[in-house]
Amino acid sequence: MDRAKQARAIMDRLAELYPEAHVMLNYTTPYELLVAVIMSAQTTDIGVNKVTPVLFDRYPTPADLAHAEVEDVEEIIHSTGFYRNKTKLIMASAKMLEDEFGGLVPDTMDELMRLPGVARKTANIVISNAFGKVEGIAVDTHVFRLAHRFGLSDNKNPDKVEKDLMEVLPRDEWFHVNYRFIDHGRAICTAKKPACGACTLSDICPAAFTVKGWREEL
Repeated sequence: MDRAKQARAIMDRLAELYPEAHVMLNYTTPYELLVAVIMSAQTTDIGVNKVTPVLFDRYPTPADLAHAEVEDVEEIIHSTGFYRNKTKLIMASAKMLEDEFGGLVPDTMDELMRLPGVARKTANIVISNAFGKVEGIAVDTHVFRLAHRFGLSDNKNPDKVEKDLMEVLPRDEWFHVNYRFIDHGRAICTAKKPACGACTLSDICPAAFTVKGWREEL
């Protein structure tokens, strides 16, 4: 099966398994989503959702956050890990929003990626969820891992993995890739011990035939 057919078959099955897959971060505005995604690095969405109500209640606009006391922000987001660097990034992004974008989150990929802490993954998530524009595929650790296990990419660079996925999937599937891959990566295709024996994609997944313990079960 060529990669395009493989990709479509995989997405069809994931759509059946996770029809409601969506971004798990809580937000009400593009600004809140931007900050939440930056803070989600190296932690869980659940962990971010625990601190954002306090953060956004105290700093409801980019201007409020840009002029906050660093120590106060660090205290609020401490539990998300790497809190000093995250504080630096979200405050710097808020300052740029205030100074260069009239306090509004930009809705183009190039402008979003100018913001501190925003690479393609973050920009893809923000632009698609906040503005309904799908310009690419957000490649996080789950998407990166499953793209390789599914045989859809051999590249080691996330941006190149994104390009590979975009080439084998129609544009109307791009938005769903991240969320369905994430749900499957958390539920079945985990990093350390994928449950191939319980996976409904095992008959079309190359990794299912090489994962230790699965071959013996066949």
